Amino acid sequence: MGLPLATAPERHLIKKYANRKLYDTRTSRYITLDEIAQLVRDGHEIKVVERDNGADLTQVTLSQIVLSEEKRGPARIVDAGGEMLHDRGQALLDYVRSAVNVPADIRSQVERRREGLESMADDAIERALRRLRIPTRNDIDRINERLDRLAAQLKKSKPRK
Repeated sequence: MGLPLATAPERHLIKKYANRKLYDTRTSRYITLDEIAQLVRDGHEIKVVERDNGADLTQVTLSQIVLSEEKRGPARIVDAGGEMLHDRGQALLDYVRSAVNVPADIRSQVERRREGLESMADDAIERALRRLRIPTRNDIDRINERLDRLAAQLKKSKPRK
């Protein structure tokens, strides 16, 4: 007998109906939140969408699962099978955290890229202004500082009456 072949994690598309029932299109049957949690623990990818308009409900559904797991409490995890079950629960929590943090990661990437583009645009504008011999905001600020220093020196050197 050979070693059992490792199966790749399956991707499950789950449709949520208006009556709040969840339907797994891979297995062609209705599924519960606990069964979705088990799929995630087993390493399967899931995506939950609203049946009518296709809105992504994955994060909301995973949050519901985590909340229900938390309500049951850590004692349930320890009593029901020890460390292995706890590790599987941790895997679910890690998956949920990664799924929920995706938008934050994307937001920070977009912000970094926007800042980079702004900097590139500022540099390009400054180079163009220098070529056209038009003073930049920096140049005007330096001139104003110099004028302030000169005015202060004139004030000091002015004879008093």
